[in-house]
Amino acid sequence: MGNESDKAAEAYKARAIKTWSGLPLKELYTPADVKGVDYDRDLGNAGEYPYTRGIYPSMYRGRQWTQKLLCGFGTPADTNERLKSYVKQGANALDIIPDVPSWIGIDADHPRAEGEVGVQGVNLTSLEDVEVMLQGLPLELPLILHGTNTMASPFELGSWVVLAQKRGISLASLRGTLLNDPLFTFYCSWWPEDKLLVDLALKLGIDAIEYCTESMPQVYSSYADGYNFREAGINAPQELALTLSKAICYADKCLERGLAIDDFAPRLSFCFSAHIDFFEEIAKIRAARRMWARIARERYGAKDARSVKLRFSVHTAGCSLVSAQPLNNIVRVAYQAMAAALAGAQAMDLCGYDEAVNIPSEEAGILSLRTQQILACETGITSVADPLGGSYYVESLTNRLEEEAGKILREIEDMGGIVQAIKTEWVDRLIDREALNHQKDVETGQRIVVGQNAFTMDEAQTLGDYHRTRPQSEAEQIANVTRLKRTRDNRPVKEALDKLRRRAEAGERVNLMPEVIEAVRAYATVGEIAGAIRQAYGFRYDPFGEVEAPFG
Repeated sequence: MGNESDKAAEAYKARAIKTWSGLPLKELYTPADVKGVDYDRDLGNAGEYPYTRGIYPSMYRGRQWTQKLLCGFGTPADTNERLKSYVKQGANALDIIPDVPSWIGIDADHPRAEGEVGVQGVNLTSLEDVEVMLQGLPLELPLILHGTNTMASPFELGSWVVLAQKRGISLASLRGTLLNDPLFTFYCSWWPEDKLLVDLALKLGIDAIEYCTESMPQVYSSYADGYNFREAGINAPQELALTLSKAICYADKCLERGLAIDDFAPRLSFCFSAHIDFFEEIAKIRAARRMWARIARERYGAKDARSVKLRFSVHTAGCSLVSAQPLNNIVRVAYQAMAAALAGAQAMDLCGYDEAVNIPSEEAGILSLRTQQILACETGITSVADPLGGSYYVESLTNRLEEEAGKILREIEDMGGIVQAIKTEWVDRLIDREALNHQKDVETGQRIVVGQNAFTMDEAQTLGDYHRTRPQSEAEQIANVTRLKRTRDNRPVKEALDKLRRRAEAGERVNLMPEVIEAVRAYATVGEIAGAIRQAYGFRYDPFGEVEAPFG
């Protein structure tokens, strides 16, 4: 063990001269490293432009971050039970993730859905599923819907609208976030048509933003997600640049649609990873706030202060967790959550310590919630806004991350923007290169991962109770969907889908959300709604070419 410790220490010394993303570090930071910083121009007080130190004057004294837990597995009834448990334990938002079939817009009874129904999320094929999943849960709680895929986002937003109307709740009073990030689809989803649907994805995403801007003013209707890019292997400045480039794209598309910047920008939201390099992650988020504030004001001329405040959620880095000695992940997640809090996150979602092995167990989920509660109530880090502000190291690192991210952002802009970077597979190559470099560093020991390539144990450390999806849940859900299609009144379903198809053929700027909502209300399925839209835009009804349109 002594030799292993010595080797690890030597490897760490070699690695410690750089951040996790490879930015060179000095041994000591002094006033000379921040001599170019102008306090009013570059920092400002918390709650003041450019919001480097936070978007609210008193930060967590006045408003705690939203403490949520990502949840979704099995049947809607299975997820309903878990959601109720999390709310009972203090979660103050309903954070729901669908399974892969729901995400890509196919029904549970689709041939290609076999083996995937309810596995990596909850299956949501129709409004009936959403009703069961949220039965007995208050829609007054903020709702976070992971409808990031091209086809899932309109269906999930439509289901939220119809369910609220059925309960007699005003749409204007609903709060929450639609994870409406259409460009995310092409990197973090099982998607058979790959880059062909980029333009359609953007059209549907802007439809959702426009609808929410007009009818659901308290809902964050767009979500520039950097977290899943980071999970794929990129580093911190790359995450920052790609995230902001997507936000720029969505803003440009909204302006083309005729919306004013101050109409929609106050309800744009962002998501970042809280990775394992403590200070780099804090500096990354501080740089993100400053960069977006300047983009919104200088590029788009935003006047409303809400438009220039970067509001963001943080998810701790699932890719940093390892299956070896899984209890070590508790420590990793806690440090990452502390970094997010010190950086001023508006919401947090913490991984379960067993997430490297399976979907988090209920025990692991509650521990992740308790981690947030301890941070908020016991550690004292919420007492002061931006407690690390003014640190020579933190301010210097914030500047460096902004500089590096700015270079990448300009490169993306020079090639025509993020859509062009996606279509030419520049983003794919970036991810592949960085992921390969990281893996090489781990395999050669240049990057220490405790329990995996250093400080290992001969005997495997086992988990306690890990998540087990009920074996019969997939069959139950397929049976539910089959029953729905057999027993519903298909006349209004056909009428709604025909109207949606005709509306979609009317032009790109025609908003499809009203027709999607009526199709959802008639209990059309996600596959039927997605298929009608695909057909209208010249694609196959079924992305796999295996299912015919039910009504011709």
